[in-house]
Amino acid sequence: MKKSFFLILLVSLFFVSACTNGKTQSLELFFKDAKIENVDKVNIQDGSTGASKDITKQEQIDEFLSLIKDIKFTPQNNQEKSVGWRYAITLFDGNKEFKFTLNKIGNTYYDSNPDIHPIVENYYKELEIAEE
Repeated sequence: MKKSFFLILLVSLFFVSACTNGKTQSLELFFKDAKIENVDKVNIQDGSTGASKDITKQEQIDEFLSLIKDIKFTPQNNQEKSVGWRYAITLFDGNKEFKFTLNKIGNTYYDSNPDIHPIVENYYKELEIAEE
């Protein structure tokens, strides 16, 4: 009886760990893991309109990264595919790039703390005002 209980527990733990691909870490660690060291361009794309804005001034890039780099991303328990996204961000380091949406990095869905959505949305809207 104990052996079968232990085996069931072990198999259950295996399936639970297999469903959670990612680990909790800061956004900065994600893009450093992708070998993005010196960001020289940022692209923010609005998923509802398809419009996108490029940030190429180093001062603006540094400001944006300082707002989002320390945000912690925790894998969601439910990793079922979802449809659509609000904003996609691409960080460029020369020819290398790191692309993510506000709730998905690679093939893993995340929750962010603090919530990254209002930070990106406000920054994106300020960029619109600055370009008018």
